[in-house]
Formats: sequence, structure tokens, C-alpha cells
Amino acid sequence: MNNAKKIIIRTEELKKDFREDDIVVPAVRGVDLTIRAGEFSALVGPSGSGKTTFLNLISGLDRPTAGHVWLKERLISEMSDKELADYRRDHIGFIFQAYNLIPVLTVEENIEYIMILQGVPKAERQERVKHILAEIDMAGFERRFPPKISGGQQQRVAIARAMVSGPELILADEPTANLDSETGAELLDMMRELNRKTGMTFLFSTHDRMVVERADRVITLKDGRVAEDERKERN
Repeated sequence: MNNAKKIIIRTEELKKDFREDDIVVPAVRGVDLTIRAGEFSALVGPSGSGKTTFLNLISGLDRPTAGHVWLKERLISEMSDKELADYRRDHIGFIFQAYNLIPVLTVEENIEYIMILQGVPKAERQERVKHILAEIDMAGFERRFPPKISGGQQQRVAIARAMVSGPELILADEPTANLDSETGAELLDMMRELNRKTGMTFLFSTHDRMVVERADRVITLKDGRVAEDERKERN
């Protein structure tokens, strides 16, 4: 990976504790990590190692107990809740295990939802939706509703929704967990190809070996700390 590429996320001594019945439970314990533009990275580790908590911290969905997170050059702790919400809307795309599509909205309406919040004109929204549905091999599904399509197709729509507004960073939390292996592999290959085409940065929280096999970088968390950080050489 070219170290000259701009930094998207940087953490310094990042910590997060939770309280359970007056007992402090550390989830993230002093993580220093840098994510650069264009990386296709996997965050791995056993359940309870802090993967999802770490994603929530770097996206500003949760506040750290101690330490710092920079989104590009901006320190999260210095951003208001509105500034942070606007930043997430405009710069970060989310893909979840449970898809999180809105069942009463069509495929097209789900994909364009973020763009509506951004104030993108209707004609441009429709053109972007048309283009990305072609990219994910779902042209013609615009008027379908999520409950009427398969799980794999719903996850394709969720990926399209995350990417359509052109965010710099995609955070994917166990995106293949509810899919069969063939569908999961197809979606991962699709995301890998979109990463190559667009230069968009991907960070996966995952247990899936198929994600690890495709990642350029594998970051292993253990007990809330970075135990290993491996970069792969690609031809």
C-alpha cells in the first residue's frame, strides 16, 4: 500500500469501557491505528474482541472513554453532534449484517435515501441509482420492495445504498453473516472490484475467512488490543 495515500481514519490510545452492574468492562484498550485511502481491510478476532465497538468509535456512533479519533484531519471530540452526523452522512457508508433496509420503500427509494438527505437533485439521484444497480447486476429491480427479494439481493441493495453517494469510507459489520457461502463470495468479489474501480476505502469487521482471503490488510484484535497487523502483497 502506498504510504503517501491520505489518511482517512487515525486513532491514538483509543479506549472504551462499559459498565455492567457497577463493574467496568473494557472493550477497546488503547488502539493506535491508521486507515489510508483505498485500503480493503479486514478487522478480525473472536467475539468480544472489540471489533464492532471499534467501528462504532471510529464512525462517531459511540464516544470513547479515552483517546482520540481523527476523521481525516478532524478530531471527533471537537465536533458537535450535528457536525458528526453530517460527516457520517456525507463521508461514511455503512453495511450491516441485517441489511437495515426500509421495508416500505422500494429498492430505488432505499438507495436514494441518503442522497435525498444530502439535497442531491432528483434527476441526478435517478441516474446514480440506475448506474449502481447496473454495477451490482440488479437493473430492473427499482420498483421491488425488500421483503420481495432474496437476502443476497437485499445485501446488494444495502451495498449500493452505502456506496451510491460516493463516501470515502465504507464500514461493513459482518456483511456476509446471513448469506450462504456462494452469495457471500459473489458480493465480496463485487465489493473488491468496486474498491479497485473507485478507490473507495473498505473496513470490514468479520469472522468470515472469505473476507480475510480478499483483504489487502488483516488487523487482528484480541481483548480489545491490536494483536497483529498484516499487509499482503498483491500482484
